[in-house]
Amino acid sequence: MKWIKFTLDTHTDAVDILSYMLDEIGVEGIEIEDHVPLSEAEKQQMYVDILPDPENNDGSAKVHFYMEPQDCNPEQVMFDVQKIFDEIKSYTNIGKGTVALSETEDKDWMNNWKTFFKPFRAAENVIVKPTWETTYPADYDEARDIVIDIDPGVAFGTGTHETTKLCIQALSKYGCQDKRILDVGCGSGILAIAALKLGATEAAATDIDEVAVDVAGENMEINGVADGCCGLYTGDLINNVAKDHSYTFGDPTKTKTESINGKELSTLLGGNYDIVVANILADVIIPLSAVVRPHMAENGLFISSGIIDTKADEVEAALKENGFTIVAKETLKEWVCFVCK
Repeated sequence: MKWIKFTLDTHTDAVDILSYMLDEIGVEGIEIEDHVPLSEAEKQQMYVDILPDPENNDGSAKVHFYMEPQDCNPEQVMFDVQKIFDEIKSYTNIGKGTVALSETEDKDWMNNWKTFFKPFRAAENVIVKPTWETTYPADYDEARDIVIDIDPGVAFGTGTHETTKLCIQALSKYGCQDKRILDVGCGSGILAIAALKLGATEAAATDIDEVAVDVAGENMEINGVADGCCGLYTGDLINNVAKDHSYTFGDPTKTKTESINGKELSTLLGGNYDIVVANILADVIIPLSAVVRPHMAENGLFISSGIIDTKADEVEAALKENGFTIVAKETLKEWVCFVCK
């Protein structure tokens, strides 16, 4: 099968912001080509000691993404990308700021990325390890560290992204022992799994994507999460609608259909959660902050991330408007995480 390949000629300064804004127009994954040398931490994560001499880093970068011809209007996509360039060029270096398209043969896009996903430390006491790896980071301490084995499948959330690390670090810092956790927009389930391994007694997780719910359930089984301590639901909490799709632990068919379509997701999830965590996008966190309070216990925490720094003020204003007090604002590169109560 042929794919349409879109290539953005840009600058490394713009790559993170482009990634965020491309996601908002429906681009599900990108490939980055630049001349930025690996950091020492990245070399350790990839178990690389000797690399070829790097090319001169002139700051240029190419961002590629791929779409099936029947699923896109190429002219509209190019127009949308150029509109993004026009929007961000006032505050970041976009380099050439051009977009081109070409045609490419089918590839194993779903599995090639696994070459680069290696075990790494997500928090002081949390190691994230892909299921197909048998090694651990050099500083792994069996007596101290918990290990999360993860296979994202086609769901977002390996833990390598800064926003996921910020959430895991917050869960570790503020503690999950004997607490109930709700993960909104669970993706691969990594945050709910981290909370349970950090001592939470119960977790519930929800996502609008049925595939993400299945992947999260499979990852929970891989990590020994017992049936009964985690509920998984497909639905939209902002619009408070559930779908007829959930995950059944130990069921060979993996999923079950219930007569819940159109029912209130909030009723299925219930309340009194000590921690609600949401690693989504700023434009989702803002309306979510208006509906999440009824699910929280008194003095419960709301941890939100997936927030690009240019949107942080909007998110903070929405949180305060909806009655939250900011306990902490943590940053990692261009990304922000709020801890509120």
